[in-house]
Amino acid sequence: MAKRVYEAWKGSNKFILGGRLIFGPDARSLLVTLLLIIVPIVIFCVFVARHLRHEFLNNNVGYAILVVAIVFTIFVLVLLFLTSARDPGIIPRNSHPPEEEFRYDSSVSVDVGGGRQTPSLQFPRTKEVLVNGLPVRVKYCDTCMLYRPPRCSHCSICNNCVERFDHHCPWVGQCIGLRNYRYFFMFVSSATLLCIYIFAMSALYIKILMVDDQGTVWRAMKESPASVILMAYCFISLWFVGGLTGFHLYLIGTNQTTYENFRYRADNRINAYDGGCLDNFREVFCTQVKPSKNNFRAFVQEEAQRPPPSPAPREGVSADDLGADPRPKVEDDLEIGEDLLKISQRRNIDEIDEDIRSRGSNGPPHNTSDADSVLGSDHRAPTIRADARHSSWGRRSGSWEIAPDVFANSNVTESRSYVTPKEARQ
Repeated sequence: MAKRVYEAWKGSNKFILGGRLIFGPDARSLLVTLLLIIVPIVIFCVFVARHLRHEFLNNNVGYAILVVAIVFTIFVLVLLFLTSARDPGIIPRNSHPPEEEFRYDSSVSVDVGGGRQTPSLQFPRTKEVLVNGLPVRVKYCDTCMLYRPPRCSHCSICNNCVERFDHHCPWVGQCIGLRNYRYFFMFVSSATLLCIYIFAMSALYIKILMVDDQGTVWRAMKESPASVILMAYCFISLWFVGGLTGFHLYLIGTNQTTYENFRYRADNRINAYDGGCLDNFREVFCTQVKPSKNNFRAFVQEEAQRPPPSPAPREGVSADDLGADPRPKVEDDLEIGEDLLKISQRRNIDEIDEDIRSRGSNGPPHNTSDADSVLGSDHRAPTIRADARHSSWGRRSGSWEIAPDVFANSNVTESRSYVTPKEARQ
């Protein structure tokens, strides 16, 4: 049965609901983020907003305080979900390198054994493209086997190339990129406003207790310790989410990403993407979110394996240097050796017959069984000399030669050994 894309996904993402929702590999951190949001709101609704409701019975302001806290919390959670459970702008990886980018680089060679080095196929590691009339360098990604578009970077945690990569946020368990940056900023800024609201309402309740009891601040804090805890928690949280909101306001106004700001801050390079503060904000908040380039629920289409492209041989470079298969060459050498062996055996048999006939005419008769015993010996093959053969990608040579003494001897009286092709190669 064919697999779906999310089942054969090579990244580190996690999918639920049959590939409808995509999370980062650290999606469990979402549980911590949810607890940090929900637990303080529950405490606020039970120990603060419930009492404030009784303080404003005449005009229903107390109910409004409770409803605003609940609705605002739901809004923050929805933004968190939209940030962490969607494709941040992942670029589908290629199944093979781009063939049109192969180049033959004779300056880079690969040692393939036998002390021989052959030129290798190389990719240009970078390319330059024009963005708003300014040159921008893009890099080749070995993992995804593609040239990254401008502002794209490979996330080492998710193992994906992400368009307009900003950073990987562990608090939402997802990369922040082109398709979810808007929701991420709205989540952070809304969480900042929620902290301010909870802090203000808790401080208001402390003030009301001081007025009603005509006591001091310490007495009011003793009567409502939950308000004190919430004020301290919101004050600490504001340093994080508030500072993050201010930093991203600066990034949006200058049309930068967190990755670009930290990496290229010392280079003092011209920002090719800055179109002015107003246009930069409009680009983030008023443009349509691009559709995902991945259909995670689609079936994987099997692609036939294509051999790597072989460039045309240059002058002084043979086809063997470019990686031709050595097996046909070896098989041809072995067949030639076997043919020469048969020819030498046939010639020596004729010499033995001639020797027997000469002995029969000039000397005492000999039994033909002697010749048969000579011919029937296990060591009747002529002596073979095999040249040492060194094979490599760049040079394949080998020869089987009959020793000259085989043709010089007229009498075959010593034992002869047959050297197998395997022994000859050793």
